[in-house]
Amino acid sequence: MAALCNAAAVGTAAVATSVSPVKYLGFNLSSEMPLHRRATLCFVAAHRQSRGLGFPRLKLNSSARNKMRIKATTELVEHRGNVEQVVGPPKNLAVAEQPPKTDKAAGHSQRFLNVKTEEDLFRGIREEIEAKRLPASAAASMEEVLCSGDPNAKEIVISNMAVTFDRILLQFEDPFTFSSYHKAIRDPFDYYTFGQNYIRPLIDFRNSYVGNLALFDEMDKQLKQGHNIVLFSNHQSEADPAAIALMLETSNPNIAEKITYVAGDRVVLDPICKPFSMGRNLLCVYSKKHIDDAPELAEMKKKANARTLKEMALLLRKGGQVIWIAPSGGRDRPDPDTKEWIPASFDVAPVDNMRRLVEHSGVPGHLYPLALLCYDIMPPPPQVEREIGEKRNIGFHGVGISVASEINFSEVVAGIENQDEVKEAFSKTLYDTVVLHYNVLKSAIYGGKGTYASNSLVSLSQPWKRSSSASNVENL
Repeated sequence: MAALCNAAAVGTAAVATSVSPVKYLGFNLSSEMPLHRRATLCFVAAHRQSRGLGFPRLKLNSSARNKMRIKATTELVEHRGNVEQVVGPPKNLAVAEQPPKTDKAAGHSQRFLNVKTEEDLFRGIREEIEAKRLPASAAASMEEVLCSGDPNAKEIVISNMAVTFDRILLQFEDPFTFSSYHKAIRDPFDYYTFGQNYIRPLIDFRNSYVGNLALFDEMDKQLKQGHNIVLFSNHQSEADPAAIALMLETSNPNIAEKITYVAGDRVVLDPICKPFSMGRNLLCVYSKKHIDDAPELAEMKKKANARTLKEMALLLRKGGQVIWIAPSGGRDRPDPDTKEWIPASFDVAPVDNMRRLVEHSGVPGHLYPLALLCYDIMPPPPQVEREIGEKRNIGFHGVGISVASEINFSEVVAGIENQDEVKEAFSKTLYDTVVLHYNVLKSAIYGGKGTYASNSLVSLSQPWKRSSSASNVENL
C-alpha cells in the first residue's frame, strides 16, 4: 500500500510543474484537474501496474460516466486529523465494527462484503466484470477509490465503500422498484444505518450546529400525541436526509428515523442513489422541473403524482406523521452574480397543497419552516440536468439545520381577501423564515462565529456534545 501511495504521489507531483497534460501509466493528467482526482487516477494506475492488471482504461462518454460515478471521500482525509475526533457520536461508526445484517437475495454476489483492503476492492471489481454481473461503465467509476495515508480514515472508508459497492452491484442484479409510498428498509439489511454510516464521516461535527433544539423536543411531544408535522425546507443535496438525521440522532432519534421525505424521481431511479434512498421513508413524486423532460411521459408522471398525493392524505389521516418537503422543487444553487449559495424560492402550489392536506386530515397539524445548510458535503451540479446520473463530488465540512416556530396560517393571511394573494403571503412567510435561519447557520459555519451567531430567534447548539455517547468530541 505504501508503495502504491508513493507511486501515486510521484504521478501527482509530475503534473504540478507541467502546463501541458502529462501521461502517467496510461492516464492523461492535466494540471487543471483537481488534486484529489489526479491522486486517485495515479493510484489506480499504480495499482494496475503493481498487480499486473492489464485491462485498459474504459473509454466512456461523459453521459455514461456520470450515470455510474461514485466519488471516493478524498477531501475527508485532507481536512481532518483524527477521524474519531471528527465524526461525532460513535453510533455504528464503522460498518466494519458493527456489520449490518445482509439479505440473501437469490443469485446476489456478496463478493464485496469480505473486503478488508483496497486490493480486495480492485480484485472484486475485476471479478464482477468477468462474471458479467457488473457493467463496465459502473466498474470504471468504482475503481476510483480513496488512497489514504491516514490509517484511521482508511479503515472507515474501506468498510463503507465495500458495503456501498455491494449494494450498488445488487441494483444491477436485482433492481429495486419504489412504490408511491416507500417505508425505510431496516431488515434483513439495514439501509438506514448504511446511509448514516456513509455520510457520517463527511460531516465536521466540530463546526456543525442545530438551531432551536427545544422546538424539536416540542415536535417529539406533538408526535407522541398523534399530531402531524410538516417541515417546509430548502433542499441542498442528495445527502439532506442523512444530514438531518445525523444532526438529530443523539437528541431526537425518533424524529431522525421517522421523517418521511417527499422525494423526486431522480433519487429513486439512479442506481447509485437507490441504495441510500431505500433507507428513508419516502413519498415519491416527479419534480415539476423535470415533469416535461420527456413530453410523451408527462401524463404518466402526473398520474403518478396524483397517486402519491392520495398516499400522503391517507398517512396524514392516521396522524403521528412528520413530513419533509422542499417547495422549491429542486436543490439550491449559487446565485449567478454573487456565487453565494441561497435557498431556492418556494413554489406556491406545493405549499398550499400541503397546507390543505394537513387541514383536511382531521388530525391536529403543525407547519414548521426548516433551514438546511449542507451543500459542501455533496454539492449538486452547477445547473439543473435533465439526464439521470449526474457527476457526484463529496467533501468534508460542517453542516447545520435550524427550525423556526410553527407558522399559523390564519394569523399570516388575516385581512387578505384575494385567494392568490393568500397563498402567496403564506408561502413567502415560510420562505423568508427559512432564509433568515439559513443566514444564521451560514454565519456560524462559514463566518466562523459558531454558537455566537445565535440571536433572539435562533439558538444554536451541538447536542452531540451533551450526549454521554459523544465522549470522543468532549475535548473539542
